[in-house]
Amino acid sequence: MDETRRLIRARARHNKPAFKRRGLHRKAKLEDVWRRPRGLHSKQRRQFKAKGALPRPGYGSPAAVRGMHPSGYEEVRIFTPAELAGLNPESQAVRIAGAVGNRKRAEIQTRALELGLKVLNAKDLVRAVEAPVEEEADEDE
Repeated sequence: MDETRRLIRARARHNKPAFKRRGLHRKAKLEDVWRRPRGLHSKQRRQFKAKGALPRPGYGSPAAVRGMHPSGYEEVRIFTPAELAGLNPESQAVRIAGAVGNRKRAEIQTRALELGLKVLNAKDLVRAVEAPVEEEADEDE
């Protein structure tokens, strides 16, 4: 685990350039996503230093920690509480999918807490859980 933590810290300090799309500053409609320069006279394609670096294999993170969360856990995306079964709390952490609603999210978070799993995008759901309970009490009266 010590070697993994060292590699994660080294990955964070890695001096990687911001790979910018050619002509990004010229047109507002261009997205800030990498596209390989293909122009015949393109200075960036010809790798002039002042025109920005191209992505290369040497810029990648170490294979042992590639895709890991900075906390050192392997991320597992969860949609239902049933998917929590069989996860290892020592090496895996849970990220609840964005499409999951508050009711199911609360259920997943409580179940993960019982199993000792870390939830990377946990929300404070006290208000979301209490509100429907108060409405049901009004209906009973």
